[in-house]
Amino acid sequence: MGTGYGACLAALCLLLFLSPLVFSVSNDGLVRVGIKKRKLDQTNQVFGGIDSNGVHSARKYRLGGNVGDSDTDIIALKNYLDAQYFGEISIGSPPQKFTVIFDTGSSNLWVPSAKCHFSLACYLHPKYKSGHSSTYKKNGTSAAIHYGTGSISGYFSNDNVKVGDLVVKDQDFIEATREPGITFLAAKFDGILGLGFQEISVGKAVPVWYNMVNQGLVKQSVFSFWFNRNAEEEEGGELVFGGVDPKHFKGEHTYVPVTHKGYWQFDMGDVLVDGETTGFCSGGCSAIADSGTSLLAGPTTIITQINHAIGASGVVSQECKSVVSEYGKTILDLLESKAAPQQICSQIGLCSKDGGRDVSMIIESVVDKHNEASNGVHDEMCRVCEMAVVWMQNQIRRNETADRIFDYMNKLCDRLPSPMGESAVNCNSLASMPNVSFTVGDKTFELTPQQYVLKVGEAPVTQCISGFTALDVPPPRGPLWILGDVFMGRYHTVFDSEKMRVGFAEAA
Repeated sequence: MGTGYGACLAALCLLLFLSPLVFSVSNDGLVRVGIKKRKLDQTNQVFGGIDSNGVHSARKYRLGGNVGDSDTDIIALKNYLDAQYFGEISIGSPPQKFTVIFDTGSSNLWVPSAKCHFSLACYLHPKYKSGHSSTYKKNGTSAAIHYGTGSISGYFSNDNVKVGDLVVKDQDFIEATREPGITFLAAKFDGILGLGFQEISVGKAVPVWYNMVNQGLVKQSVFSFWFNRNAEEEEGGELVFGGVDPKHFKGEHTYVPVTHKGYWQFDMGDVLVDGETTGFCSGGCSAIADSGTSLLAGPTTIITQINHAIGASGVVSQECKSVVSEYGKTILDLLESKAAPQQICSQIGLCSKDGGRDVSMIIESVVDKHNEASNGVHDEMCRVCEMAVVWMQNQIRRNETADRIFDYMNKLCDRLPSPMGESAVNCNSLASMPNVSFTVGDKTFELTPQQYVLKVGEAPVTQCISGFTALDVPPPRGPLWILGDVFMGRYHTVFDSEKMRVGFAEAA
């Protein structure tokens, strides 16, 4: 899960109960929690995502100390069909076990409460029983969290929380008494443990990670993720608190500073498709490293270009083709006459003239467009016009002819993402699809088709899903990308809260 921007695919079905977990201590001194994983199929695919209000949904450097020190703890992660990773924690004395998503896109810990009586999801998951814990402390403050694909509400309580072999004392968390909708009914996890900053914590509750540091449970204020993207292997990955495991990555990490404390947000440069710029982020975009989002979410302007390049099938937008047909030549003429791009759509009457919108503001995600009928057709045309300006600018830079530009524009219209963000590709075409690269710091991080396409089910009925989904966030927070598990599976990710930076290196 995790908090963020845009919408996503909802969970469909609950299958088997979780397998028993085995605790072990490896010979390198690290506590590891072994967790099995299941393969992805059409009946249990689950993807994280984000909503348009900025709420996240169900989402390498060498330390001074050695990774084998006793104050470095590892939590093994469950690879939920290459879409969700989760592991086990326990709350209370004696411990009550729960499976949670470790989510860098949110900051609260919540689990189902024994007082959850009116939500079916609560009857399919373990529930926290405060009366059974000798270390429970009453709080009672009401709390609610809204995700892109569901919500929970309840109240705060306080108890000891065990993560691996680390016992965090006096931790505030939410007992969920309501979990409406299908999302949590179908989920393989019981709750969420947020690893974001306190600034986005509901009720300003101190996050579990903060208390690990404050209580001296870890030497370094660093945690890192290694996701095992090989669906054939049993191990889902490892989350390391207080250090990094050198076996999890190759080479050196590229670090970038956190630019907005709340999410693990940083500046990102251009996005390349087969080595060619997509144009929209060449002047810079923001990005969030988010373990609670399964896909890669980005501006519709770029996602549409990527979908076109990889042959993904989305929704054919009649508004898009209408704008190209009726206004395409006018837009092209204005761009070639050096008119200000951000004023073109208002000049031709498709956007308001109040200065509140421009090309960089591409507004809300297309995922939410079907809920915005009240904004009218004019607002839809404005959105499409702003995208068209960016697309045309990109083609003009390449000295394309007008005919080729309009042909390309119509093809992009055909590739606009579907209302639920899902785009399918031909599984037999992976070898011919382009690589997609992201510029972070001074390095380009490349994803191959085998890495950004999710395979669902077994042959001969395997379905291939694009790892890219649309998300539109206006300035000053956007344009923004959410780099979820598709990216973090390829690149080992370090979260350094002491130096306020995020690092990426090739995963081992």
